[in-house]
Amino acid sequence: MRSTRSILEPKPPEELPGEGFRKRQIAHWLYRRGARDFDEMTDLPRALRRELAENWRISEFELIQAFPSQDGSVKYLFTLKDGKQTEAVYLPYKDRKTVCLSSQVGCPVGCTFCATGALGFGRNLTPWEILDQLLAIAHHQGIPPTEIRNVVLMGMGEPLLNLDAVSAAVRRMIDKNALGMSPRRITLSTVGIPKGIRRLAEEDLGVKLALSLHAPDDETRKKIIPTAKAYPVEEIMDAVAEYFQKTKRRVTFEYVMLKGINDAPRQAREVARLIKDRRIVAHVNLIPFNPWEGAPVEGTPKAGIRRFAEILENEGIPTTIRWSRGVDVGAACGQLALKETPPAPLRFAPNAPNR
Repeated sequence: MRSTRSILEPKPPEELPGEGFRKRQIAHWLYRRGARDFDEMTDLPRALRRELAENWRISEFELIQAFPSQDGSVKYLFTLKDGKQTEAVYLPYKDRKTVCLSSQVGCPVGCTFCATGALGFGRNLTPWEILDQLLAIAHHQGIPPTEIRNVVLMGMGEPLLNLDAVSAAVRRMIDKNALGMSPRRITLSTVGIPKGIRRLAEEDLGVKLALSLHAPDDETRKKIIPTAKAYPVEEIMDAVAEYFQKTKRRVTFEYVMLKGINDAPRQAREVARLIKDRRIVAHVNLIPFNPWEGAPVEGTPKAGIRRFAEILENEGIPTTIRWSRGVDVGAACGQLALKETPPAPLRFAPNAPNR
């Protein structure tokens, strides 16, 4: 019976197949060259390549579909080995290449403003499914994986509810024998799981923490985030303060602007108080709501967003309005919903040639 073990699973290069320096060669092909087929590893003996092909797999996906946006970003829809699907986004900027990765199929949190939450929860992704999103995107963009130096775990799912797998994937990203990324360029976004935040600090991965706050009070937060019923704002903020004290890393606060719900001037001042009272070095990202079919909420007009930002700045809180990319293909924040959106997607086999 043919093995289906993922070649991404063993720690590189110690546990990879082959002997001696062959292990390092395989790791180099996987993580530095981005090989998607063992026959690409031309400096390996033919017998070893044949053995690898018979006993291991490279790709975690059965099908990959790409949805290019007019702004240069690309949404990728991945069909997994069990038929379930997840999505990730490629975001090229002038000075960097970023990928937004998923940690789950769907999401169990169910935020009212998020299309992913409306899907419900499918399952946790394995570390190798998380990691292979980056490798597959690099391949289909025609670049080596090492050109992608920024990762945001802000795709489908709540990373702190799959922290074992997320941690394993991150450790592979920062492993000098794998992708060799700087942990400072990896951001984990959470809706606020206090135990998970504290455990993330103990894991000492060195990544940045982004808290999806979205409201400064429990009453408002419960209306838009179901988990707020279990985790009060003050408890979440205390955990974030502990994270900051332990790691000394600046914390980002994500805040989706919703008309008539969380965009009042008093709420901006309350956000500032939550941060300043705990002496957290922070930055606030205000996110315009990205519409999706059936959404029960509306976005705050641009003038209201700018007014909210001005209040935060006047309170001494550095603030950015994060205008979204990929809206036209459903790739923006809160839009990942496993839907094929125009224009027609580019379809690839898992190891198809570079674009």
